[in-house]
Amino acid sequence: MSAGMLRSALILGLLSCVGPLSIDMYLPALPTVADHLDSTVGAVQMTLTVFFIAFGASQLVYGPIADQVGRKPPLYFGLAIFILGSVGCAMAPNIEVLMAARFVQGLGAAVLMVIPRAIIRDLHTGVEATRLMALIMLVISVSPMLAPLAGSGMILLAGWRSIFLLLCVAAVCSLLLTGFMLPETLKPENRVVFNRRSFMKGARTLLTDTEFMGLTFIGGFGMASFFVFIASASFVYSDQFGLSPTGFSIAFAINAIGFFAASQTAAGFGKRFGMARVVSAAVAGFCVLTIILFALTLAGYGSLVVIVGFLFAANACLGLVIPTTMVLALDNHGDIAGLASSLGGTLQMVAGGAMIAAASPFFDGTATPMIAAITLCGIAAFVLSRLIPLREGIPEAG
Repeated sequence: MSAGMLRSALILGLLSCVGPLSIDMYLPALPTVADHLDSTVGAVQMTLTVFFIAFGASQLVYGPIADQVGRKPPLYFGLAIFILGSVGCAMAPNIEVLMAARFVQGLGAAVLMVIPRAIIRDLHTGVEATRLMALIMLVISVSPMLAPLAGSGMILLAGWRSIFLLLCVAAVCSLLLTGFMLPETLKPENRVVFNRRSFMKGARTLLTDTEFMGLTFIGGFGMASFFVFIASASFVYSDQFGLSPTGFSIAFAINAIGFFAASQTAAGFGKRFGMARVVSAAVAGFCVLTIILFALTLAGYGSLVVIVGFLFAANACLGLVIPTTMVLALDNHGDIAGLASSLGGTLQMVAGGAMIAAASPFFDGTATPMIAAITLCGIAAFVLSRLIPLREGIPEAG
């Protein structure tokens, strides 16, 4: 593995951390926010939903712009919007203003989902791209493993609003990182004009590509299971199992470790067995594990240990699915990598937001609705993986 790849992984990983940090640090604060702003559980969950909606919709803008002007200018703009939204969150006097500020924050955070994917496609394809994606996820893994604990500490020391001030600092650091350490990877001769005609042509190409859509939604239902867990877990772990914010943070970190540890093996397995076969087998494993967990929960055996253990194993399967599907979906669309990245990300956010919205009316403070929704995600991903014929990615270019 080259020093250049490690450097790219570190820079892109640190940039990509900002979005997850804005979710993971906030999770332990959800019950506290509900109390302090005299709000309901559903309203507080909506602060996550609106973030995901903005996060998904704005990706459609960043990708095509990045294909025209390069990768760095959209990063500057998006990070500035994120800082503005974070300040609004820290100063929000009520839940309605907090929702609006989280929406703005999501508009900015989306750039950190789109641009790193496009940069990876600029630099690599195939197994090498999967390897770089896995390294980036290793850096990002700091967020779900440590961010909830950091958020719990911030709540104890300075209250939940201080979390958003710390996110402002992280965004400023990201601006400096972009300005001084991140090279421009899209050469001028490879840039394409962004207009309605080119956008519609590229979108039509992608939306009619069965493999692109299948891979996008296979990964999307995997991510949707995360979103359901993120929106519900803090309430389930605190209300049903009596965990403190610190205890929730530890349980959340254990679930995340399975995903990120497995993601580091995705490139190796893909090289040995073929990337499409890895996706197929891992999706099947995720589906089976979630169905078993749901059955155990219905039968009255859904203890904290059982839930954390099965989610650890299920998320390990997703650690093989998500980075691999991201790479395979973009492999054949290098000329519109920004648009492909943004459209794929938008569709995945829509899937995640829709699953949260569908599950919210059934939430009763127990783990059963949460696990049911996660199981549905597993079944949907499995059915798609069997309906859509998956091909191997194109070989590494140079």
